[in-house]
Amino acid sequence: MLDDAEFLDHVASALAELPGVLGVALGGSRAQGVSHPGSDWDFSLYYRSTFDASAVRGLGWAGEATDVGGWGPIFNGGGAFTVEGRPMDIHYRDLDLIDRIHDDAERGEFRIEPLLFHQAGIPTYILLAELGVNRVLTGDLPRWEYPDALRESAPPVWWEGARLTLHYARKGHAAHGRVAQCAGLLSEAACRTGHAILACNGEWITNEKQLLTLAGLREVDGVIARLSSEPKALIAAVDEVGAILRRAAAEAGVVDAVQRDR
Repeated sequence: MLDDAEFLDHVASALAELPGVLGVALGGSRAQGVSHPGSDWDFSLYYRSTFDASAVRGLGWAGEATDVGGWGPIFNGGGAFTVEGRPMDIHYRDLDLIDRIHDDAERGEFRIEPLLFHQAGIPTYILLAELGVNRVLTGDLPRWEYPDALRESAPPVWWEGARLTLHYARKGHAAHGRVAQCAGLLSEAACRTGHAILACNGEWITNEKQLLTLAGLREVDGVIARLSSEPKALIAAVDEVGAILRRAAAEAGVVDAVQRDR
């Protein structure tokens, strides 16, 4: 049985030798020093323009992998495997796409794409965030600071989405006692606000797992835990979450946060 260091070297070496791979990075909790013994291992392999995913399958590891594009245009594919008894994810990353996203971000431009398990969707600049926090294992991969133009443009976009989500939670669901939908929208609004706050701070974030914690929004948990199916109580809960989010956004300096909510 390989120890962690040997396992890391084994996987990185195997991925680095695949045709077209220019670099390999360790991501997720293990790269950021917040893992626990049961955490899986996240590896990103970087290429330019084209990559044949059959090379990953050819390694013979137990698991499955998509073709390139299998998870959409941004997180453009990968797979889940078990290697040496360890759960492991592999992600494909196109450096040509990343260069274009970086050029857009330097102008303050980005898109928000839907992706499974991400309530608020993912911003295209999440690929830059990965390179900002991941641990490079092989190759010469770029690493960028948070663009100033993005710090200006992203917060109001995220906040407007949070504001509209709160509005629909109140009128579309809370008023009718629909607890499940209301809870989902409150969580989504909190995630959108979290993105706004971290963008304002110029702080990279790669997923939603630590988003509310880093943005100082864990207070929302208590409100959602107390949700009732009684419409007046649900409306009051939406208003309470709204107040928490507005206050946090205003304290972080999100552009015109309070004024935009009026």
